[in-house]
Amino acid sequence: MTTPPPPWAPTDTFGPLDDKLGIRILDFDPDRLVATMPVEGNQQPFGLLHGGATCALMESIGSWAAMLGAGEGRKAVGIELNASYVKAATSGVVTAVCTPVRRGRSLATFLIQVTDDQDQLTASGRLTCMILPA
Repeated sequence: MTTPPPPWAPTDTFGPLDDKLGIRILDFDPDRLVATMPVEGNQQPFGLLHGGATCALMESIGSWAAMLGAGEGRKAVGIELNASYVKAATSGVVTAVCTPVRRGRSLATFLIQVTDDQDQLTASGRLTCMILPA
């Protein structure tokens, strides 16, 4: 882990879905949050990484980035997610990198790029979060 979560960040908020999908945050830098998720166990019936699992990965790390950027005493909830799939992932681990597009007082938007083990883009998305008092 390069950047640990700040001491005020709730470390028990890795929810049951994140646990089921195997999502792990590797770097809590709000300007470049990085997470991974295994393909195995998250496939659709044809053996490809399920688009819903990819969206859950994007939503999870984007919400974390929004919360970290908003600071202590604030929380973030996703209000819009757009995803495009460009290449199927069939094995290994995918890595998602989340970077801010715009941070405001009440809304924050992030770009999320998901790559496979060969560093090939598999999906990209944009998440907008509403920032609220905690």
